Amino acid sequence: MKNYYIYILASQKNGTLYVGVTNDLIRRVWEHKNKLADGFTKKHSIDQLVYFEVYEDIESAILREKQLKRWGRQKKLNLFENENPSWEDLYYNLI
Repeated sequence: MKNYYIYILASQKNGTLYVGVTNDLIRRVWEHKNKLADGFTKKHSIDQLVYFEVYEDIESAILREKQLKRWGRQKKLNLFENENPSWEDLYYNLI
C-alpha cells in the first residue's frame, strides 16, 4: 500500500512556511534541501520539515493540502507547534 504525505516546511524558526503534498516525503524534502525544487521554496530557502501527516489515498492528501493552504499563518502554527514547539527539522528523524 502506498502512502501520501502533506508536509509543512519552514525557512527557520518563526520563518516563512510552505505546505506541500508528495508520495515520497524523504525524497521530496531532500529535493528542497538540495535546492532542486525551483520556485518559492528555493527562492526563500525553505527546507526544514516541521510537520507532516500520512494518508493512504491521494485524494485525501490533496484535500488536506488545499485546506491547510487556505489557513492563516497562526492556525498553521497552532497545528504543529504543540507537537514540535522548537521547530525541529523532522527530516533527520526520518532518514
